[in-house]
Amino acid sequence: MRENKLKTMWAEDKGALNCWLNMDSSLAAEAMMAADWDSYTIDMQHSLVDWHSALTMLQTLSQGDKPLLMRVPWLDPAWIMRALDAGAYGIVCPMINTRDDCEAFVGACRYAPVGYRSWGPVRGLSYGGPDYFHKANETILTLAMIETREALENVDAIMSTPGLDGIYVGPNDLAISLGYEPQYMPKDAEVAEAFDTILDAAKRHNVVAGIHCGSGEMAGEMTKKGFRFCTILGATRLMVMGANDALGAARNIING
Repeated sequence: MRENKLKTMWAEDKGALNCWLNMDSSLAAEAMMAADWDSYTIDMQHSLVDWHSALTMLQTLSQGDKPLLMRVPWLDPAWIMRALDAGAYGIVCPMINTRDDCEAFVGACRYAPVGYRSWGPVRGLSYGGPDYFHKANETILTLAMIETREALENVDAIMSTPGLDGIYVGPNDLAISLGYEPQYMPKDAEVAEAFDTILDAAKRHNVVAGIHCGSGEMAGEMTKKGFRFCTILGATRLMVMGANDALGAARNIING
């Protein structure tokens, strides 16, 4: 089966910088491949990406050799299995709040006897390779999102779930759940402390800690702290920021 390079990086204790694709465009996905990202995640929850576009984006990204993940809309086995059957090499699942949630999530990603994933990898087999069945359970990544006060209270129970590879902090929803406004970069001490609590728990349970970051600087800082899967904003925000930088440079000259 095709190598999952995220697993290789994590085995070497290296941090990965992840590209978050939230634009309904295979062209945008292809354009992002010009940068040296370590992995790509197609967002099916908070984006306008529909299923057909997601499949096309997976096919486009398959021209490279970086791991391809998908964030599903919710903890729904049908969505999870469909994403894996389409060739996703990992699933980011939102709103995992309890051990039961996490067990249901991980089980949907694994074939029996360790899970209940149904067989039918329409594209996963051709993308992954002829030994897909024998190696999928050990190759596919499971990342549970920790983004509520309830999940924070249950971090040890969640992270001790057999078969869980990592967790992924959703900073905006976590901040809201703790009583603050959405914030990619922590502005309140309780939110920053929650990040540390989650990271410490991940280290205790030997699972990878990931986080969505509001800037490249934050991603660098979080990697230095021990997070091993850091996303820098999303494709849409990066495009707007690049446009604003170029316009600002031009207008500074024009108006200077």
